[in-house]
Amino acid sequence: MIEGQFDEEGKLLFEINLVTIDGETLPVEVVLDTGFTEWIVMNTQDIDSVGWNKIDNKVMQTAQGETLMDIYAGTVQIDGEMFNVPILGGDAIPEILMGLQWLKTRRLVVDFPAGVLTLE
Repeated sequence: MIEGQFDEEGKLLFEINLVTIDGETLPVEVVLDTGFTEWIVMNTQDIDSVGWNKIDNKVMQTAQGETLMDIYAGTVQIDGEMFNVPILGGDAIPEILMGLQWLKTRRLVVDFPAGVLTLE
């Protein structure tokens, strides 16, 4: 289980680790976005810094319309467990987003009044 926090706007924030191509782990803050239907999306510049390999591309529907996004073979670590998941990359991604796919494997507990946010 990982504990998250709420920002001043009410965004759901968690810390996960990106695993570089060399096996190093880099802690990053991510926003859980239930409107995003994939695993993770992040800025291409950040993806380049961890060295993940591009494996494909895909047309995605975004708030700004359809856009072609690159897909990378990425590894992330959550609560000590490693996951190999497709990572979407784009140039106009301001923050790292975790998507709805995580909620198929994890239980999300959100209790704003109590200040409780966990991903189990």
